[in-house]
Amino acid sequence: KYECVYLNAFETGSEARKGIGAWISYYNEKRPHSSHGLLTPAEAYDTSDQNLKAAV
Repeated sequence: KYECVYLNAFETGSEARKGIGAWISYYNEKRPHSSHGLLTPAEAYDTSDQNLKAAV
């Protein structure tokens, strides 16, 4: 949240929605997370157990 919302001065609601949406995509698909062994959340989900995916 800090990396996107607090470091950007959005002028309008639609600008904020677009910027936050882009940041969420980056966070889930490009940004590695140490808690996932430096995988992105999308990569961690893709490699997770099928039973775990069914629970989500």
